[in-house]
Amino acid sequence: MISRRRLTQAVTAAAATGAAGLSGAGQASALTGVVAATAPAGRGAHGLGPVRHTRTDVLDIAYHDVGPADGTPVILLHGWPFSPVGSYAEVAPALARRGYRCYIPYLRGHGETRFLHADTFRSGQQAALGADLIAFMDALRVPRALFAGYDWGGRAGVVAAALWPERCTGLVSVNGYLVQNLAIAQEPLAPAIESGYWYFFYFLTERGQKGLRRNREDLARVVWRRNSPEWRFTEAEFTQAAELWTNPDYVDVVIHSYRHRLAAAPGAPRYADLEKRLLDQPRIAVPAVTLDGQADGVIPWTDGSGYAIHFAGPWTHHVVPGAGHNLPQEQPGAFTEAILEVDAMG
Repeated sequence: MISRRRLTQAVTAAAATGAAGLSGAGQASALTGVVAATAPAGRGAHGLGPVRHTRTDVLDIAYHDVGPADGTPVILLHGWPFSPVGSYAEVAPALARRGYRCYIPYLRGHGETRFLHADTFRSGQQAALGADLIAFMDALRVPRALFAGYDWGGRAGVVAAALWPERCTGLVSVNGYLVQNLAIAQEPLAPAIESGYWYFFYFLTERGQKGLRRNREDLARVVWRRNSPEWRFTEAEFTQAAELWTNPDYVDVVIHSYRHRLAAAPGAPRYADLEKRLLDQPRIAVPAVTLDGQADGVIPWTDGSGYAIHFAGPWTHHVVPGAGHNLPQEQPGAFTEAILEVDAMG
């Protein structure tokens, strides 16, 4: 149900939180690997520690972990084309100080995450992202966790919470219910919204695929500026994120993600059953907090009522002033508080 707080109250509360801040596969995979090698010396100065690795049946997943080993598990999920290091450099340490164990994986096609087999289809579809999350938990022997993310990472969390609710203790999702309704993928949206999705349509073309391959940094810079128009990111932040886009599978995964969501490319057969279940737009039964950035340049903020029907458990919604599409990095205090709030609902 919708929170009884009026939207104006939510805005005020979120603003206060943001201002205060904090200093600080068709099936889910079976267990096939655990923590492996760490990154070379010198990495991890950002406060998230070294890059670690774990294996599922599909991927070698790079990730960071922060916080006490026996802390409440939280999985922080990044979006495209952003970095988990930048997005959660303040959120994860703030949660760790409160006793949470944070896991921050790199999505397929990003950073040091790699496919194990050359013949695996480089899918970026929503079911693949959700299945990767569950497989990651299996590999690390994490039975249940709180999922929190935005953009692609938010979608992974929503999909996993919908299809595997027994693995999820709570959900924080930027921009609400993110399961793509492929049954209506060809139905137009309002032109003002469609214009923000320019890269969706660009990537449908061979010209767009070549453009991403040749100009991945320049294209990402345009997305950062347009999707988060009030965010004054530094060159150091952008340069750090750009390291992720040198992944050999980056272009294939990104192109497939946007083509699949517009029903312009088939999904990988291994995820067909999961995609079929997602066509029913499954509801979220676990406690949830949804957030909208008031300065989001691609998805306009709302009061959350448009997707209220999709949340069957305890749920509340906040609008966060001063935040664009990469909300955890732009307003880490508000994102951290949302995690604490949803954890208290359980």
